[in-house]
Amino acid sequence: MRKRKLTPLGIEVKKRLIEVGKTQVQLAEEIGISNKYLNLILYGDRSGKTYVQKIVRVLGIDPEKMNYIA
Repeated sequence: MRKRKLTPLGIEVKKRLIEVGKTQVQLAEEIGISNKYLNLILYGDRSGKTYVQKIVRVLGIDPEKMNYIA
């Protein structure tokens, strides 16, 4: 069985969640999706194109940085 790995976006989001003291569940609620769907985005099983900008905005991630990891 293959072990799932976070995407570069997923790694950045997880780091940022720790920095701002939020949970993945709280982030999902803020951007209006389920925690399960957010998890699929972070692991690359879904593109989440519709939500990436919201994630970046809510977590205060530098959009320039996203060009390198998205």
